[in-house]
Amino acid sequence: MPRRARLALAGIPWHIIQRGNNRSVCFYADEDYRKYLDILKEQANKFDCAIHAYVLMTNHVHLLLTPARRDSSALMMKHLGQCYVQYINRCYRRSGTLWEGRFRSCLTQSEDYVLTCYRYIELNPVRANMVQHPGDYPWSSYRANGEGRVSPLLTPHAEYLRLGAMEAARYAAYRGLFAAHLDSTLLDTIRQATNGNFALGNRCFQE
Repeated sequence: MPRRARLALAGIPWHIIQRGNNRSVCFYADEDYRKYLDILKEQANKFDCAIHAYVLMTNHVHLLLTPARRDSSALMMKHLGQCYVQYINRCYRRSGTLWEGRFRSCLTQSEDYVLTCYRYIELNPVRANMVQHPGDYPWSSYRANGEGRVSPLLTPHAEYLRLGAMEAARYAAYRGLFAAHLDSTLLDTIRQATNGNFALGNRCFQE
């Protein structure tokens, strides 16, 4: 059976998940996380993808980005994956694939779901019981989005900027979004949309 064609539109935020092959480890040391982020920045700039949020887990990666062109996301992920695998294979004297097939993705409605995806992504380490607060995890965008740490990788989405005209107010409003965890129904909705390559949004957006 042919695989389902990926929904791909320019100017619409994408939530992307890429997992390690057989859910195996993708990052072995702190330097690996830093290298991945360096390559991500390089390829995002090359293929005109604005990165809004990210988290690097032990065996998978979440990204929230907006591509400038229809093929920007696919090209960025292709080259990012290849460059990082080459780095890992060279450093750890291994061979073969690192990633599980093609990445998973969904188009995300800006008005209702972008900030929810920010939270979904940055709360991953909390849901995995790795930390108690997203700010305790070093390999996500939370410290930049919620605490103002400078990150040359990130481009704020318009919905994020609407949280406050001044930076301090915006950071405070963003942190306030994390006062409560996402409910299980919403978590399932995001997972199903991303794993199934469906549009994440209301009926009008989906149509």
